[in-house]
Amino acid sequence: MKIRSNRHFGFHTNGKLLFLHKFFRMSWKFVFRNIVIVLLLLPAGNLLGQTVNIDSTKTKLIENDTTEVHSPKKATLYSTFLPGLGQVYNKKYWKVPIIYGGFGVIGYFIGWNNRNYGVYKQAYKDLTDDDPATDSYNNLEATQYYDLNDPNDLNNFKDGLSKQTNYYRRNRDLLVICMAGFYGLQIIDASVDAHLFNFEISEDLSMNWQPALRSNEKMLTYGVNLTFNF
Repeated sequence: MKIRSNRHFGFHTNGKLLFLHKFFRMSWKFVFRNIVIVLLLLPAGNLLGQTVNIDSTKTKLIENDTTEVHSPKKATLYSTFLPGLGQVYNKKYWKVPIIYGGFGVIGYFIGWNNRNYGVYKQAYKDLTDDDPATDSYNNLEATQYYDLNDPNDLNNFKDGLSKQTNYYRRNRDLLVICMAGFYGLQIIDASVDAHLFNFEISEDLSMNWQPALRSNEKMLTYGVNLTFNF
């Protein structure tokens, strides 16, 4: 009887201890989470309190402030109407030669490919017509490597002229697209610079770290939050 009573008593004692352990553990988590929530809400409460107490004198100063604001809209319109003008408005004068240099280089290669396209197109046209007086293809350096009286060489030469024509036409069209893209890029550049015109950008790089606590599936996870300021 005593042994049986001891086992029975031991069972209930262990059960009570397990229950109390779980109860205190859950209570600790509940209290800790509430403390964390309160700490997170305190800054928000301070911010709300600060927004309610507005100094009327400062409000009048803001209303009477006539300082000209740097307008991204103006910078965008200026660069749209005249490339580089938006950069001048943003006081980024060093970008203007780069912009016009880019337009100049792209424009040069557009003209070069277009001229070659016209030469090979006309040579192919003269070669395939029935007029013996049209022989501009003889001015091409590649003509000396073909015997135009040989049907095989004639077909190969004709095929080469067709490929060269398509090659220069494709390059010209791609460069025209690049020109349009470069035009749009300088507009975007002016707009972005205008948006960042009034921002103070420091060369100093700093890092701030703080401990972090997160709850994931009823388990607490500890970590570190890193903040970079630049």
